[in-house]
Amino acid sequence: MKAIKFSETGGPSVMKLVDVDVPKPGPGQLRVRQTAIGLNYIDTYHRSGLYPQPLPSGIGLEAAGVVEEVGPGVKGFKPGDRIAYGTGPIGSYAEVRNLPANRMVKIPKAISDETAAGMMLKGMTVRYLLRATYKVKRGETILLHAAAGGVGQILSQWAKALGVKVIGTVGSDSKMQVAKDQGCTWVINSSTEDVVARVKDITNGKGVPVVYDGVGQATFMTSLDCLKPRGLMVSFGNASGPVKAFDLGILSTKGSLYVTRPTLMSYTASDEELHETADDLIEMIKSGKVKIPVNQRYALADAVKAHEDLEARRTTGTTILIP
Repeated sequence: MKAIKFSETGGPSVMKLVDVDVPKPGPGQLRVRQTAIGLNYIDTYHRSGLYPQPLPSGIGLEAAGVVEEVGPGVKGFKPGDRIAYGTGPIGSYAEVRNLPANRMVKIPKAISDETAAGMMLKGMTVRYLLRATYKVKRGETILLHAAAGGVGQILSQWAKALGVKVIGTVGSDSKMQVAKDQGCTWVINSSTEDVVARVKDITNGKGVPVVYDGVGQATFMTSLDCLKPRGLMVSFGNASGPVKAFDLGILSTKGSLYVTRPTLMSYTASDEELHETADDLIEMIKSGKVKIPVNQRYALADAVKAHEDLEARRTTGTTILIP
């Protein structure tokens, strides 16, 4: 079977398509033939070494597929079941692999394999951001960076369904309409506009109660300046690089602000939390209130090109790899 592996950290070119042996599934495992694989920005962190992994390593945390064989002791699954996952284990860039049954989620007929592969990691991220890290309330106005990205498009739709107004930022004029179409009430081009001034204008000088920031270093201070007193800055990604050393005293001078750096893994650590989060996501997708925009497709063998395009911001919405 084919899989993408890397033996050293670095740019996209360190990833190689190699042959791998997949044994029979062990106790508690499912052997899954994958039909679609989700591409996420966290994959670039693993590949670059920002989030270190033992080497050599596989890559990828998300995919959908069909159960081929059930390992000893597994209940609730059978060959032919359609499943998806979004929290690993790492190594989803593969044709076939063995996976822990307790971390797999069954996918209903109403959801396609491509949608399932593109919705799990980003969709469950949105669910914990909106319903756990900060429980948004109907009528609130919030700020979302990278609103045309994969997480951004899902969050905009979900927030709108909850009666929340979203101020979205994007990096170019070409992405402004994308963000509007996905549910943003206001869209700011951060390359040409003063984000803080626009946010204060929109909120009549008050600022927002929460900022969802997956960009990182480039937007961190801007995010703080957009918050109302005692507001919450949710820094959930590092697309522009990780936030460097930070003086906590700044939080007091800007209005006793809060900052958190959450991860999906922490919010789905138990099987119960994982399935509660996934079930909410599946219901939102089935309802039609949230759609997963699969805008780019690459062959598994073209993973290097997919990473290059993702990091160059040439993608919008969700990207998947096809084994």
